[in-house]
Amino acid sequence: QLQVVESGGGLVQPGGSLRLSCAASGRALDYYVIGWFRQAPGTEREFVATIRRRGTGGRSYLADSVKGRFTVSRDNVKNTVYLQMDSLNVEDTAIYYCAADAHLILSSIRLPEQYDYWGQGTQVTVSS
Repeated sequence: QLQVVESGGGLVQPGGSLRLSCAASGRALDYYVIGWFRQAPGTEREFVATIRRRGTGGRSYLADSVKGRFTVSRDNVKNTVYLQMDSLNVEDTAIYYCAADAHLILSSIRLPEQYDYWGQGTQVTVSS
C-alpha cells in the first residue's frame, strides 16, 4: 500500500520561495502519476501540477496560474517528488496536497477525484 507524506510548507513573504516534498513509502513512486493540488478555505480543491511516470516520458504539467513560477520534479532514488514554488503571492495561500495514482490517463491528470492516494496536506501561507 502506497503512502505519501507532504512537507515543506510554512509562512513566506510575497515574492519568496518554498519547496514542498512528497515522500512515498510502501512502493516506488516511479510507478505512479503524482499530482499536486491545493485548497484554500471555502474553495474546491484545485489542480496545481502533475508529473507523469518515467516510463511514459516523465513529463510535467502545470496549471496556468503557476506556470513560470512553479516546477515539479522527481527524485526516484529518494522516492520523492518536489514542488518548487517561486515568486509566491498571497493567492497561493492554501493547503497543498500530494496525490498518486498508478492508472491515470492524460485527460484525467487534473481531476482530483481520479487519484487514489492522498497525503494529509501541508499549509502554505504567503503574507507580509
